[in-house]
Formats: sequence, C-alpha cells, structure tokens
Amino acid sequence: MSSKKKKLLGKVAEAFMNFMLRRVKGKNPEQVEKLGEKYGRLMWKFAGKRRQKTIDNLKLAFPEKSQADIEKIAKGVFVHFGRISTDFLAGAHRSQKDFEDTTTIIGREYLDAALASGKGVILITGHFGNWERASAWMSLSGYPLNVIARDADDKGVNTIVNDLRRKPGTKVIPRGQAARLVLQKLRANEIVGILPDQNASDIYIPFFGHLAGTALGPGVFHHRTHATIVPVVCVYDSRNHYTMTFFPPLEPVQPEDTAGEGLMRAIHSWLEDRIREHPDQWLWMHDRWRNARRKGLL
Repeated sequence: MSSKKKKLLGKVAEAFMNFMLRRVKGKNPEQVEKLGEKYGRLMWKFAGKRRQKTIDNLKLAFPEKSQADIEKIAKGVFVHFGRISTDFLAGAHRSQKDFEDTTTIIGREYLDAALASGKGVILITGHFGNWERASAWMSLSGYPLNVIARDADDKGVNTIVNDLRRKPGTKVIPRGQAARLVLQKLRANEIVGILPDQNASDIYIPFFGHLAGTALGPGVFHHRTHATIVPVVCVYDSRNHYTMTFFPPLEPVQPEDTAGEGLMRAIHSWLEDRIREHPDQWLWMHDRWRNARRKGLL
C-alpha cells in the first residue's frame, strides 16, 4: 500500500472514530451495545479480505466444523468486535461502580496474592472478550496497571485510543520502548498487561495444532524478574453483561530449549482453551499464522 493511500485511510479511520465517539455520547449501555452490534454486522457485510481471512483461520483451527458453523462463528466475530469497540468508546466516563454493575468478577484473589508476593505481575490476556473493559476496571479499582500497546498506523487514531486507555488511570507503554520500562515496572511491583497472541517471529510453537510465530516477551520478562503470571479474560455472556475471570498463576512448561519458551507454550495452551469456550470472541480476522506460512511451516 502506498504511503499516500495509507495516510488517507488513517485520516478516514480517525474521522470515523470521532464520529463514533459522538454517536455513543449520552446513550445508555444497552443502546451502546446494540449500536456496536449494528456496525459489526455492517463490517461483516463489507469486510471483504478480512471476512475471508476470518473464515480461513477458523477452518484451520476447527477442521471438524461445518461450513455453516464456520460462517456463523465468523459473523459473530464481527458482531462481537463491533460491540466491544463501542463499549470501549463509551467507557471513558464510567465509574468503577458502572463497570461492576454490568460485570461479574471472579478470582480477584489470584491477582491480589500475586501483588502481595512483591515480584510484580505479568497480566496475560489476548485479543479476546473485552480486554479494554478489564483494563479500565483494574485501573479504576486502584491497581497499578501498565499495558503494552502497539501504536496505530495513524497518529490521530493512536491519540484517541491511548487517551481513552489513560482516562481511568492505565499507563500505556509503546511496544517499541517496552523492554526497559517493563522491567522497571515489574521490579517496582506493578502490573504489566500483555496481549501476546498476534503474529510475531521470535519462536514458532503450536497454536490450535499449527505452528504460529510467537513473541517471547512475557517469557523473557518472567525469566528475568520471576514476576507472577496471572491470566485474565473478560467475556461477554448476555445483554449488557460480562464476566471477568482471573485465573491461577501460570508456570512454564518444561523442558524448554529457549528462555521464555516454556511460558509461551503454557500461555498458548491456556488461551486456546478460553477461545474454544467462546470462539466468536477472538480476533480471527488477524493473520495469526502469516509468518509461519511464509516460512513454509503450514
């Protein structure tokens, strides 16, 4: 894609986000949710390559499912991400109580115990469920949360998104500056949230039965600091309601040939189990196996 076209698309995305911020303003949570679902269905209709990539990825992960089941899940993916996108945009003015009125929280004791150990916490989730809601609730609840985030291609979009993340008190660490700051935050016994479920090239390990290019970051940070690894998901379960679940700490799978590999295998296994429970709530439109395919591993 040419730089000129990329810049134009960025400006369109920024304008659309500002439009959506105006659209959700003043609406109650149920109205916000229905609006998001409406836009999700429109995205499904006009997504083109993204729609096909979602279907292809689902076929790769669930070869036993029928074409009709695959397409039903795929359409649900777009509806879900429309829903959580408007929830994120509307969440800037919500209080801790607002979130708790529409969210059941399970396993908070695992997070509290991890912080009590004093070694810092690596909070693991994925592009699954409503990860932004989990982040906002934790910051409003007083947890010292930092999140690693990839900068959006457009500066305006990046500013909007990160301002919304910072509003409840979350600190944002740009991915390109992560290593030093992450170690600093963990040694200060803070929480660092990482979503390590996108295409990378550090190591290739199984995900849904196929080798996938994976970042080693969480495993390396754990190896260097012995921070506790606490997984969390926030899944949509009914109209205007989510369930946020913190899980017992993960331990590396042994043996490991590369520092951090054992933990990433454990993360993959845990996340795959969660996705199987709610397959329409993961970002299947992302080309998760792109690097593996280019290396001839698929």
